[in-house]
Amino acid sequence: MTSRAFAELVRLPAALTVPGDTLAGAAAAGPLRARSFAMPAASVALYWAGMALNDWADRDLDAVERPERPIPSGRVSPRQALGVAAGLTAAGVGLAALVGGRPAAATAAALAGTVWAYDTVLKDTAAGPVAMAAARGLDVLLGASASGRTRAGLVPAALLAAHTAGVTLLSRGEVHGTRPLTAGIAGGVTVATAAAAAGHGRAALPVALAATYATSVGTAQLAAVSSPDAGTVRRATGAGIRGMIPLQAALVARRSPLAALGLLAAGPIAKAASKVVSPT
Repeated sequence: MTSRAFAELVRLPAALTVPGDTLAGAAAAGPLRARSFAMPAASVALYWAGMALNDWADRDLDAVERPERPIPSGRVSPRQALGVAAGLTAAGVGLAALVGGRPAAATAAALAGTVWAYDTVLKDTAAGPVAMAAARGLDVLLGASASGRTRAGLVPAALLAAHTAGVTLLSRGEVHGTRPLTAGIAGGVTVATAAAAAGHGRAALPVALAATYATSVGTAQLAAVSSPDAGTVRRATGAGIRGMIPLQAALVARRSPLAALGLLAAGPIAKAASKVVSPT
């Protein structure tokens, strides 16, 4: 397996949208500490595992609809993809246990189970967007669990889960297009999530970051309402994936403005990298 094939298999640029999950959870639980910045490594490993497993599970469908992907193109074998998924899952749970002890290990195990259930069973069912949203919410809780205050992360977990549900619902039209109503629902979720992330408007940075999120994601989703073709939906999905970064930053900014600005810097990098390796 070449490095390029691996990067495509795990959707390498999209991994930049993941560290902010655990940081948002950690920020909700208390001051950011050294372990807060170590937990994202476990989160990224589990995310990559899910991407590899996704391609393994979809290998027959991708052979028809997306033959350029690593498995149908012959650059990665199904066995290799499954091995990558299993190895990264074990690494993610192990890292979580090392950094955050039993609470983090339990949360990571629940997250891993949700990811595997989504990719292998639930993806094409009505429960698909819910399962994907649950996975993102659990990723946020993973950050809070490192301090032993998992429940403190429930609010940011709910917001990122809502955003993920909207993006996942819309992404189902990446190949054949979608309905204007579906794109409109995703846009409505974005507006509501941005309003909640901004809070009561008492701090300028969270409000500005929430507005950045709403503008970048909402504009693309509005375009999908007007033109719900596959190409527009793919662009809106990509914007939704990258849009997680300013949303995460808005949630982190209440505790650590510096960390929030650091997260925001990942946005342009993810956008540039997405031109080389697709995040979807």
